Formats: sequence, C-alpha cells, structure tokens
Amino acid sequence: MNKHVAPKMNRRAFVIGTAAVGTGLAIGFDLPFGGPTVVRAADGSPEVNAWVVIRPDDTVVIRIARSEMGQGSLTGLAQLVAEELECDWTKVATEFPSPGQNVTRKRVWGDYSTGGSRGIRASHDYVRKGGATARMMLIQAAANEWKVPAAECTAANSIITHTPSGKTTTYGKVAEAAARLTPPADVKLKDPRDWRLVGKGVKRLDTPDKVTGTTVYGIDVKLPGMLNAAIKDCPVTGGKLKSYDEAKIADMKGVKKVVKVGDTAVAVVADTFWHAKTALDALPIAWDEGENAKVSSASIAKWLAEGLDGGPAYVGNSNGDAKAALAGAAKTVEAVYNYPYQNHATMEPMNATALYTADKCEVWCGTQNGEAAFAAVLEASELPAERCDVNKLLLGGGFGRRGQTDYVRQAVLIAKQMPGTPIKLLWTREEDMTHGRYHPVTQCKLTAGFDADNNLTALHMRISGQSILASLRPEALVNGMDPATFAGLNAKGDAPFGYSLPNLLIEHSMRNPHIIPGFWRGVNVNQNAIYVECFMDELAHAAGQDPLEFRRKLMKDHPKHLAVLEAVAEKIGWGNAPPQGIYRGLAHFASYGSYVAAAAEISVTDGTKIKVHRIVAATDPGYAVNPAQIERQIAGSFVYGLSGLFYGGITVKDGAVEQTNFDTYDSMRIAAMPQVESIVMPSGGFWGGVGEPTIGVAGPAVLNAYFAATGKRIRSVPLRDQNITFA
Repeated sequence: MNKHVAPKMNRRAFVIGTAAVGTGLAIGFDLPFGGPTVVRAADGSPEVNAWVVIRPDDTVVIRIARSEMGQGSLTGLAQLVAEELECDWTKVATEFPSPGQNVTRKRVWGDYSTGGSRGIRASHDYVRKGGATARMMLIQAAANEWKVPAAECTAANSIITHTPSGKTTTYGKVAEAAARLTPPADVKLKDPRDWRLVGKGVKRLDTPDKVTGTTVYGIDVKLPGMLNAAIKDCPVTGGKLKSYDEAKIADMKGVKKVVKVGDTAVAVVADTFWHAKTALDALPIAWDEGENAKVSSASIAKWLAEGLDGGPAYVGNSNGDAKAALAGAAKTVEAVYNYPYQNHATMEPMNATALYTADKCEVWCGTQNGEAAFAAVLEASELPAERCDVNKLLLGGGFGRRGQTDYVRQAVLIAKQMPGTPIKLLWTREEDMTHGRYHPVTQCKLTAGFDADNNLTALHMRISGQSILASLRPEALVNGMDPATFAGLNAKGDAPFGYSLPNLLIEHSMRNPHIIPGFWRGVNVNQNAIYVECFMDELAHAAGQDPLEFRRKLMKDHPKHLAVLEAVAEKIGWGNAPPQGIYRGLAHFASYGSYVAAAAEISVTDGTKIKVHRIVAATDPGYAVNPAQIERQIAGSFVYGLSGLFYGGITVKDGAVEQTNFDTYDSMRIAAMPQVESIVMPSGGFWGGVGEPTIGVAGPAVLNAYFAATGKRIRSVPLRDQNITFA
C-alpha cells in the first residue's frame, strides 16, 4: 500500500471530507512533532492504512470504495479485507470514503466504478493486500512493544499472540502504534486453500439497518433549510426547451423558484416535493422537439432490419470462411431474432441533493461511479476539485443506470441558482421512465450450414443495432468498433464464445437511433445469449439431434462452458423423461469472466400461458467469496431476466418513450417466481463476476422449453407482444 505523505495544506484543510448526513467518514491528519503521519477517522480512531480503521474497542472499520446497490459487494469486499486482516468478523463495520478524498489522496482506494460485475473481481487483489498490510503493521506494533521479533507473533480473531511466551494483545490496543509505522513494501497473500472467512456464506453487513429502516438512501437525505425540486426534460432526446410561463404558477403553494436547467429542462423548487411536482405539472411548457419527433419503434425496426442484409459491419470474431462454407453447404438454416429497448426501472428514482456556495459544492447521492459523479459536480459547479465532493450513499437499485451522472449534473445546476440552500432534486417515476439510458435495441440474423452428415460447418451471425460505447464512451471504441456488442461472442477474453466451428463470422452493423442506450444489467449478454442459444436449439432440432448432445460435440475445446452445462443437465435430469406436462430447455454462456448455464422446466396452458416451475443454474466464477450471496444473486438475476423476457420492452412514438410508469412497464410477481436451484462450482485460478452473467441464460432456457412444449419458436422479445404471459 502507498505510504501516506502529509499534504501541503493549511490547518483548515486538514479535514478532507465530511460525512453523509452526519454518519459517515471524516478524515483528518495528525502531525505530532518528530513522528510519522497518522490519519484519523471522524471519531479520532487511527487509520492503520487506507482500508482499515481500528477503534479502541476493537471495532474494525473497513473502507469500501465500490458502491452497494443490493448486490452484496459491500459484504464481499469486507470479507476479503477481513480474511487477510485476521480480524474478528463480529466486530466489523464499513464506511464509504468519498470520491473527493480519493482524489486528494492520489486515488489510494483505486477505482470507484461499480458495474460490469467488477466490484470484487477487479479489486480483490489490492483490497486483500490492504488487509494483509494492516495485519503485518499491527503485528509489528505488538512485537515492538514486547521487544520480540515479529516473526514470533501471530494474529487471529483480532488478537495478536507472541507464541513463545503466550503474551496476547488486541488490535485496538496497538492500532495507534501501528498507524505510525511505515507499511511493508511487500506482503504475501494467503493461499485460497487457507481461507477461513472467504468462501463462507456469512450474513450481509447491510441487512440489519435496512430491516430497521435506518439505512439512508439518496431519497432520504434531509439537510437544514433544504428545498425540493422537480424537473421536466424535453420528452424527445435531442429536443430543447422553447419556453415556459412562470407567472402561471408563481402563486402556487410552496413554490420558491422556477429555473431553467441547461437547454432542455425546467425545474420548480418548492418547500416540499409534492408542491414542486404539482406546480411543475401546472406549468405551461413549450418544447422544440426537433427532427427526432418523427422517429417511432417501427422506423427504428425498419432501419435495423436493413442492416441485416448488407452495408459495412465490424467483425468481432471470425475463423475460416463462413460465407463460402454457407454457399457450399448441403443444408442451411436461417433465423432473425430481435431484442428491444429495456428500462432499468430502479425502485428508487434518480435523485441527488446539492449544496452550492461560491466556495464549495457538495452532493449527496447514490451512484455507481463515485468519481464520475465527482467529475460531473466539478463540471457543473465550475469549482476546483479541492472545493467539491460527493457523499456516496447506498443505492435503491442501480442495474447500470446510476453509472450515469445526468441527475447529479442537474442537481448542481439547480443549486447554483440558489446559493447556500440545499436542493434535493427528485425525479418523478414518469421522468425516470422516459429519460433513462436504455438497454440497446438490436436485431440479429443467424445463418448456419450443415454438411451431408448433418455436421454443423458454418455460422454467420450479423447483429444490427445500437452501440452503447458510441453514445456514452466513444473513446472506448476500437477503430470505430464497439467491443461490448460482442459480449459472449469473442474468440477469447472474459466473455468467450463457447463453440468451436470450422467457419465462423460474427459481425455488427452499427446503427444508433436517437434514444440514448445504457448499461442495463447483463447488457449485451442478454440478447446475445438468446440469439446464440435459441438458434443452437433450432439447429439441433433441424439436425434431428438432442440439444445437449448437439452442443457437446461443439464444446470439446471449451471445458469450462461444458462443465456448467453438464452440471445443470444432470441436476434437472435431462436424460430422463420429465413429469407429464413438463418441458425442458437448456442454455449456457460466458460473460464477465464467469461461465454459466441454466436448465428450465415449464408447463404451457392454451399455448400462451407459461408456468416456469424450476430453473437449475450453474455458475463457475473462479472463486466464490460468499456462496450464499451468489445464490441470491442468481435468483435475483432471474427475476430481472424473466421480467425483461415477458414484460420488458420500451417503445417509441413521436420520438419519445411511451412507457411512463409501472402500469405500462410491468415486472414479474412473487407468484410467478420459479424454484431456483443454484450450483456454485468455482474451479479456481480466475476471478469472474456473479451479478450479471446468469441473467442471460434464463431467457433462452425458457424459450427453448417453450419450443419443446409447443413446437413454436419465439424470436421476438418481449413475450407480451406475442400475447404470451405468466400462467
């Protein structure tokens, strides 16, 4: 870990950050004459290093840089630190350092972004080193006190023991001395075979406060003198605010101010949110919707369909000569699939509270990317970094949506027009639904060729549709190509294609409508898994072969893919006949560094009502930090994936999103939830994600089971558009 160097700043600047609603973290520097720097938490407890604060009562406060939105990263990351720290897990607490503090301390906490199932897999190494470093410093402090070699001392359960003499002390008693030591340059991490806490299904650390209602989300923030804001943005992306008649609402109850927000939005600030919303609804607004008002779902679909048959395309994966092989094939099979826009629909709508003065700007919000939110505050406030900060709170749902910072920017722009007054901006559900960052819309044509012996010899897969990176992160494009489009379809990497074919061509015709895309939980895996796994099922039946056996022959070079597929097949009893009226479907995929598979059992009534009875899911994430939490993530991912399959789908009319609330954008109910049986089978040697990979396999497993039940292929999502619903 980095050695802390005392920054050159005045006494007033010693306090780097402040707590969110008075309960979080404040860090200050203690510079005793002639001694090393000690960094202290708000209560005066010493920071052993950036990751670990130890209080006199032996409470261990573990710093968590990633965001917690229900996925369990907070507990998993704390487990990793605590494993190496050898502390008493029953005395562990956590807190979020702010992005401003991270910048001030030269990014000692690393990356704050939480998405792509990277929370643990992208930070496990350095957080473990943080725990190991703190343990070594605590042991050294005790050894110094006893005047013995540190090598004669061990640590376990927050107690340090001098083995030859039997002397013991606690972490709390030596923390102050440990904080004054120079961290060791090299630390050795435990062998996974020696883990005692990691790999255990310990209870989540954030549950008790949620159960008692003491957890503070962004929507709960209350500050002295705070006012509330409601906002309306132009309903058509690309349009602008033309005018509004402030005089019509000036005398309405509670209204304090009407403000323009950028070029596209207007907000009403009032004493309560309801007064702000009511006045905003009554405010006469004129929009300049522009040319995008002519766009509809039909026009988007027509444009994408044109991309399936020709024009330029980016090649994501290829070998052999697929086009030539198809031209000479004994038999070809072709199908066109599509996948729609999807909304994140987080339970907590977008919100942020901002306090702006000429000297400082501070924001309280839930965010999946604290440093991006911090950057948005800097840009909107036009203040230097040392005068800004973001207080991270738990998220009431993220799913990728809170990786964007549009709502943070809006809150600051409103607060700037009322300096010194805290302003809480809360989007209505309608604003949240119609100004999202949607799962990208795509279509896909798949063409396969067989030889005379029914061996699959070629596959051409052409995706036509939207690129997320082209809209949100154009700097991440690779020679114009969006690599994220090929999730699960790559030749190698953390999302590899699971089949070996002599001739393969996978390409993307990029077409970007004006609707802004975003990272929706599972992202491109969701449609790619359906495209590949449903088409593979089609090919198996076209060849007159069992879907499992057909896949097995193509997966000999992909043992990890095959292992999870065979695990679910065995557990669901694939080789045995299912009960009367029950039908089965399979799917597997790889994404976010993990290998996953699902086998579904369903029944169908009247051809249109599906009862999903059971889904067996297998996942190999390399290492399983908290298996119990992984099982919950699998079940939760199926809720999300099946909701998107049956009910999702955002449509566009006159350039605007049509679905404005849960009455038109539904989700599955508890009664429809299948029995989920999870197989967590970490094979070691790599770190994969767990929050998103299994979402992708739920849909194709159910769709393949539906074909088994009815003989009908469904190639268009959502199922509501086929008049198919849950039984």
